[in-house]
Amino acid sequence: MHGLKQALLQIWRLAYPYYTTREVTTVRLWPLPAVKMQERWVALTMAALVIGIEFAQVAINVRLSYFNRDWFNAIQSKDATAFWSLLFSVFCLWAAIYVASAIIQYVIQSFLRIRWRAWMTRHYVDRWLGQDTHYRMGFSGAQADNPDQRIADDIDQFTQTTQTLTISFLSAVSNLISFSVILWNISSAFTVPGTDWHVPGFLVWGALIYSALVTWITHRIGRALVGLNFEQQRREADFRFSLARLREYGEQVALLGGARAEKVSLGERFGALIQNFYAIVDRRKKLAAFTVSYQQVNVVIPYILVAPYYFAGQIPLGVMTQTAGAFSRVESTMSFFITFYVTLADYKAQVDRLTTFDAAMGRADAMAAGSALAVAPASGAGLHLKGLALDLPDGRRIAEAPALSFRPGETTLLTGPSGSGKSTLFRAIAGIWPFGEGVVTTPEGARLMLLPQRPYLPMGTLRAAATYPEPAGSHDDAAIRAALEAARLPHLAARLDEEAPWAQALSLGEQQRLAIARALLARPDWLFLDEATAALDEPTEAALYRMLRHELPNTTIVSIGHRSTLTAFHDRRIDMTRREDGRYVPTELVATVPAQ
Repeated sequence: MHGLKQALLQIWRLAYPYYTTREVTTVRLWPLPAVKMQERWVALTMAALVIGIEFAQVAINVRLSYFNRDWFNAIQSKDATAFWSLLFSVFCLWAAIYVASAIIQYVIQSFLRIRWRAWMTRHYVDRWLGQDTHYRMGFSGAQADNPDQRIADDIDQFTQTTQTLTISFLSAVSNLISFSVILWNISSAFTVPGTDWHVPGFLVWGALIYSALVTWITHRIGRALVGLNFEQQRREADFRFSLARLREYGEQVALLGGARAEKVSLGERFGALIQNFYAIVDRRKKLAAFTVSYQQVNVVIPYILVAPYYFAGQIPLGVMTQTAGAFSRVESTMSFFITFYVTLADYKAQVDRLTTFDAAMGRADAMAAGSALAVAPASGAGLHLKGLALDLPDGRRIAEAPALSFRPGETTLLTGPSGSGKSTLFRAIAGIWPFGEGVVTTPEGARLMLLPQRPYLPMGTLRAAATYPEPAGSHDDAAIRAALEAARLPHLAARLDEEAPWAQALSLGEQQRLAIARALLARPDWLFLDEATAALDEPTEAALYRMLRHELPNTTIVSIGHRSTLTAFHDRRIDMTRREDGRYVPTELVATVPAQ
């Protein structure tokens, strides 16, 4: 019972935000003009219509059960007039209404599903990308593997399955009430077969006991499916991610001759997937053996229970068929859990995955909110670090900068051994590193841009890759081509609208030069280069630094690098020096004369 309560609470927390959102949307319903209203009223209106149609369909089924009684009575009495009259005046009319209502319900339900999915997807993407949550989730220790699958697949399945189960459950309840009344009234005078015991609503109680027993057995057999389905989704996503990652790093794998190692790794992941799949098959086999047997027996059970009363002459054929139909309806609604058991097991896995994803984002947000590292704008033109201490995710302190300032217009080179905290210092300045303490003050209104060693190239056109993170249309063609040529990529200037996997099509050196072109287009006030030219040869690197100083005279450049040749292109050099306690501190070195 506690598990059921917990599951319902999880579902409520996932569904509640959409049906209470106050976001305003535009609704167009032909031939009426477009109107603006809150999304929640759109959702609630469509949900009410779908549920209302479902209840109407139950009412139609009740009416048709009486048609079924009268029709078979007409057959038994060989009343052809009543037979044809009931067929055309009752059945055809209500069947046509039922078909029309089913089509309308499907359309409304489909619109509701896609609106709900779109809202949830937008909500999760905004939260995942907002405040750099996607980055900090990697440090939070949260169990949220494959967020791409949770957003792309689990949300879609959750909205679809929630709708299906909700409508099916409400229909089951409505059918249970409606047909239980019919069954109770018909069997109110029945006695237990072979005895004189009179049990009011005998067939209703029989359906209840029968369904409860079958439901309990089904749960005992199939309850392990919840965990198995969750694990299957995780292993499927891991295998798919491994293939995508191999495609991304295909060149590196080929150069290292890593095909055999990758085959072994992929084989192990796929083997784990297959092993879990076989476990699901074994469990479903046992479940199917029971449920299929139950479904076959269920066809004759109502007639077996009613047959003694028919053969005793207590009820005519029409009442017998109506009673059997009502019993089947009541029993099937009571067996809702059995009918949807596999679906419920899959659904619980979807809910668990979205719930853990929510929790992971919550922990990442809490990590950011609880961080003692603060980045804040301040008056003045300089960038200052005050009482800064940088920690690793495991809590070990790696570097300290009690007081360090970067002056505007003064190019600075940050050097030091690998692992001394140089890149971490840049991350702290960018405001994404949550581990440590201290304050970073940036010039108010200043635009900062950080170029990492390996640039990110989005899917799409070269134009979009060149202007990222700004929209593709934020710069005209002439400006983009000029930036590419200045970054020594003239051969790409004619390919702006070409779509390609640019992360694979371009060498690392070309990717770094494309990132330099981005900086030329963005023209930031502060440009941080984290070994952003490390893949280039020294002459090209020198030419690009000279070009940056010429093209961006109002941009302050701060670089991380290991090459001694970089010293000549900076006004100032700071080295991360190791203290006796193992921590690194920035140490000012002798100034150099920058190359022209």
